[in-house]
Amino acid sequence: MLLKLLYPFVKYFSPLNVFRYLTFRSAYAAVTALLIAFLVGPWLIERLRVLKFGQSVRTDGPESHLVKSGTPTMGGILIIMAVAVSVLLWSDLDNVYTWVALGALLGFGLIGFLDDWLKIKYRTSDGLNAGFKFWAQVVIASAAALVLYFQGHPDTTLLYVPFFKFPVLDLGIVWVPFAIVYVVGWSNAVNLADGLDGLASGLTIIALFAFSILTYLTGRADWSEYLAIPFVKGSGELTVFNLALIGACVGFLWFNAHPAEVFMGDVGSLALGGVLGVLSLIVKKEVLLLLIGGVFVMEVASVTLQVGWFKLSKGKRLFKMAPIHHHFELKGWKETKVVTRFWILGGLFAIIALSTLKIQ
Repeated sequence: MLLKLLYPFVKYFSPLNVFRYLTFRSAYAAVTALLIAFLVGPWLIERLRVLKFGQSVRTDGPESHLVKSGTPTMGGILIIMAVAVSVLLWSDLDNVYTWVALGALLGFGLIGFLDDWLKIKYRTSDGLNAGFKFWAQVVIASAAALVLYFQGHPDTTLLYVPFFKFPVLDLGIVWVPFAIVYVVGWSNAVNLADGLDGLASGLTIIALFAFSILTYLTGRADWSEYLAIPFVKGSGELTVFNLALIGACVGFLWFNAHPAEVFMGDVGSLALGGVLGVLSLIVKKEVLLLLIGGVFVMEVASVTLQVGWFKLSKGKRLFKMAPIHHHFELKGWKETKVVTRFWILGGLFAIIALSTLKIQ
């Protein structure tokens, strides 16, 4: 919005030329979202507390979590609101990718909001009917996938693999159902990781830093040619979106750090996961996201293995509890130690993923 409003006056006031630069708008998108989170956060937390929008903690979880019962939830509203305002202010609103990413954030956030609201209303850890929740996610993911498929970029249906310069497969029309399943999967992956104070928000910040680099490079013809990665015209504008989301998540983490004053709830975790999936589709890093978000993959794998082993062994458990962050808690690790070590792993995965840009 500011780009459209102020840049035309550059001929009268040359300093306005800074609005043309992606780096300038990205930096201030982060600052704007961060300030909104800082300023609105205390008020929102108090409103959630007054409305008794408290978290219902699983009774079969670690005993140390029982004290968290009643902590305000649905704090993901703060993230979504801060991002939406910041993106509308600092992004080029003619960019289709900005709207796809923002639409995914709002759409998955709405599903999470309904899920959280039902949990609060009925004072249970259950929320939306599982089938309804899944198909609602499919609808949002389908909208994003179809827009990307029909917007006409030649690389959209190509599948790239780290260490290879050229695409390994053209999925054609099959890319659409692949993209839908992929985005829904990532939405739920981040949701599984949202079980400890600051875990999901911290890991998302790390992943978004990696994607900020990827969107910037992918949106520049010179750098994408040098690195032999697909050039996606217009994707660089997503750097503004990514930095706004980083700023919002950092602001939220201020209140979500242990001991948490607020939880993000499904309204935050489903939205963050869905957006990561959509970003990877746009810049053709679907496979690389599995490495960038390696900790999220670990969380999903631990649940899958736990359920599978439980059925095969007729009642035995592979882990003390799944997702795997609870396994380490039950082994005696403090919650803060689990979170910090998972953050370190997340940073390591992101660094390794970015290094593949030159190893191909």
